Amino acid sequence: MFAGIGLVVLLVMVFGGFVFTGGNLGAVMHALPHEMLIIGGAAVGALIIGNSGADLKALLGGLMKVFKGPKYKKQDYLDCIFLVSKLMKTLRVEGPVALEPHIEDPKSSAIFAEYPRLLGDTALIHLICDTLRLVVVSSGTLDPHAVEDVMDNALKTHHHEAIRPADNLNTLADALPALGIVAAVLGVVKTMGSIDKPPEILGAMIGSALVGTFLGVLLAYGVVGPFANRCRQVIEADASIYQVVKQIIIASLHGHPQPLVIEAARSNLNHANQPAFAEVFDGMRGR
Repeated sequence: MFAGIGLVVLLVMVFGGFVFTGGNLGAVMHALPHEMLIIGGAAVGALIIGNSGADLKALLGGLMKVFKGPKYKKQDYLDCIFLVSKLMKTLRVEGPVALEPHIEDPKSSAIFAEYPRLLGDTALIHLICDTLRLVVVSSGTLDPHAVEDVMDNALKTHHHEAIRPADNLNTLADALPALGIVAAVLGVVKTMGSIDKPPEILGAMIGSALVGTFLGVLLAYGVVGPFANRCRQVIEADASIYQVVKQIIIASLHGHPQPLVIEAARSNLNHANQPAFAEVFDGMRGR
């Protein structure tokens, strides 16, 4: 919602200010389609050249994140704490044999079925199941620090892939001013080919060419750059849930008491999504 509001404010302030100071908006609107065709077409072409089909699909998903915001809310983090804690309790109380069916086939697991929203996140479920599978096959003899190293590597790889849409948007933002200059230069070339025209026609043609530079800079620093920043914020916010999984598993493997396990999970969350200690503790006792 805020992204849409920001776009409206941006356009109103820029073009409204131009009109308010006596500018002729008609001249800009006349040149806008042609300059956008050049700049936008070049930008899309550059993205296609520099990315795979999967990256382009992820980029579209990243743009949607800008408008939708973070996927996970406070209740999702609570559910994640409850889910992983229940799995660790099963391991501790009933043993690896009892846990194995849940992590081998999460979609058929009664424990995972209680949290359908989390079950829809493939990366999250793989992180939980793959880590606990290591614990199960080792019969609980793994060093918790070794498990933590494995999880850190998995999280690093996932974050590198997840953050790619924001990086691609940043790259595009850096390129747009230069693409605007390309459009402007083409406009100047067109103007020079009509140098014998009257001054009023040449002035209009030069003005149209400068619109290319204006659009390149506006799109870079007013639209795509902020989109990249917001996309990165959303991706990093949603990544907190993976840290919750890590903290619960590692703290549990260390044999820490439940209050410390809870605090380890809560400490990674921002205040907007951070449940109260009593809220988590009471919820875990009731499960």
